[in-house]
Amino acid sequence: MLTPRVLKLSLLRRLRSAAELPPLWRPRVFPMRNHHSRGYSNGGSSKYDRPMIQFSEKNESNPQPLIYYIAPSALLVFAGLAAFVHYNDERRAVPLAKGAGQTSVPKRCTTNRPAIGGPFKLYDTENNVVTESKLRGNWTLMYFGYTSCPDVGPDEVQKMADVIKLLELKYDIKIAPLFITIDPQRDSPAQLKAYLSEFDPRIVGLTGSISAVRQIAQEYRVFFKRVEEVGQDYLVESSHNMYLLDPCLDTVRCFGAEYEASDLAEAITTEIQKASASSTN
Repeated sequence: MLTPRVLKLSLLRRLRSAAELPPLWRPRVFPMRNHHSRGYSNGGSSKYDRPMIQFSEKNESNPQPLIYYIAPSALLVFAGLAAFVHYNDERRAVPLAKGAGQTSVPKRCTTNRPAIGGPFKLYDTENNVVTESKLRGNWTLMYFGYTSCPDVGPDEVQKMADVIKLLELKYDIKIAPLFITIDPQRDSPAQLKAYLSEFDPRIVGLTGSISAVRQIAQEYRVFFKRVEEVGQDYLVESSHNMYLLDPCLDTVRCFGAEYEASDLAEAITTEIQKASASSTN
């Protein structure tokens, strides 16, 4: 009879022999087939993701040039500036007179044209209201100055008086001379009348409130500034220009202080003849 120790050794030997033998059956491993899922995947392997990938790659490879964004913006800015300038010019254009007084205005004044100048309301030496409508139909020679001017002002007013005389005697032309003060605080209607009568009583003097004078000076681009103030006494620095206005109140020419009276009269005559020739054509 075998002892338990012998049986145990025999059993261990058999198990060891069985482990050294080749296996009688192994499971067959088949290769994996390519399986395309129809679901949404993050890897982008699905055929449904290919159009989106191609579209994204196309956009990244062909970015839009910067000019496509700059050009429309520049056009919008330019259009806005053009509209603003057109509106500003139309606002500054002098409206045409209507009614019976329009018959004296030449045919070429039937359209508004942007020009230097604009509507105003001032007072003459007799305290009568004078507006731009009273200047229509006549050629006007306009000058901005003040009666206390020590040097250039009196020379320019004397030049204006000489010009209207030359135009009447030599060229048979009548023109309305107009003196507008830039110092309304001191140039009252009575002061203007006494001052201008020393040169020629036909020169019309205009004054008004400080705001009204400032407005018309801005309309005609006239520079003036109070300087050298000593108490109530002061000087006014300004641009000494004369403006030639046609019957439509358009500023035809601007003459500086360097013009002599004879040259100024000849230049005014040339402009009037030119305007008359164009109106007849």
